[in-house]
Amino acid sequence: MTSIDALHIELVSGDALNDKKFSESWSAFAGELEGFCSDLGWLWATSRGLKHVPYGLVAKRGDRWVGVLPLSFIRSIYFGKFLVSLPYVNTAGVISSDNEATSALVARAVDLADELDVRYLELRHEMPVSHPQLNQQRTDKVHMRLPLPSSSEELWKGLSPKVRNQVRKGEKQNFEIEWGGLERLDTFYQVFSRNMRDLGTPVFSPHLFAAILEEYPEQAEFCTLMTAGRPIAGALLIHAPGMTQVPSASALREFNSQNPNMLMYWQLLCRAIERGQHTFDFGRSSQQSNTFRFKKQWGAESQPAVWQYYDRKGGISEMRPESGKYRLMIKTWQRLPVWLTRRIGPPIVRGIP
Repeated sequence: MTSIDALHIELVSGDALNDKKFSESWSAFAGELEGFCSDLGWLWATSRGLKHVPYGLVAKRGDRWVGVLPLSFIRSIYFGKFLVSLPYVNTAGVISSDNEATSALVARAVDLADELDVRYLELRHEMPVSHPQLNQQRTDKVHMRLPLPSSSEELWKGLSPKVRNQVRKGEKQNFEIEWGGLERLDTFYQVFSRNMRDLGTPVFSPHLFAAILEEYPEQAEFCTLMTAGRPIAGALLIHAPGMTQVPSASALREFNSQNPNMLMYWQLLCRAIERGQHTFDFGRSSQQSNTFRFKKQWGAESQPAVWQYYDRKGGISEMRPESGKYRLMIKTWQRLPVWLTRRIGPPIVRGIP
């Protein structure tokens, strides 16, 4: 192997990430390997929307790109420091064309985690990466994905009678179904922030969703359901190449008996089929949870989600809502007024990896 073919890793940050040629090269490489969520646009959107510091690792042999790893540096006065690929998205991590590049990218990310003195490095993979310094992993979540037929009629025929009846009941309510981009953000956020409060979870800032829409104006859109001018359900839909995903969706609980959530998801699935997509990604869920069963009733199949860690200071489970230390906090949050959670929630949740 000649010296020009030797593998080397570049760490890119700051203004260099904004370079047009660099950005185009990154997107072309990630797209070639179907790494949509490792696209540089997601790094920018989540960094702007959550106020994180972005880093990009690139593996090259000479001038030829052979791997990338986007990373967000999270700093929080409440929880500490973390290095994540990537927050908010369901899957990201290393995208590479060979094992040597993968190993080198992980090794450089580990070094960066040491330099930044983070609690841990988190890589959101779908298949495990073998590396001696990735010393912990989580596999308790799964991706729920539905292979889509070529028409909504075919999809309808494949649904169970119970699901079809629930969709029909939603259709009889005469809800107004509206689609749009940034102009629908406030409507979506009214439902989303209320639902997050009811769940006892700090809500993301609307700036995150605005950043996603600005970064992907042709692929991202909102769907909202209205009744008498009031929003009662809403979802963010992302149309990646071949796959549509719904990273955030909510419906108001007091309308559950009218099935707006079932009607909305039927609309989301039909939208994906209209765009010629082959897969619908419902997002990740804990196995056998209520959200798992909701997604499974549509025919979604579980696929692995392997989150791997270089844990420097112990306790990766401490940051998860399932941790018993947060039970009282969750109950207290559920009693707060929504307007207050919208104000104090975003600074809190931006520091949770």
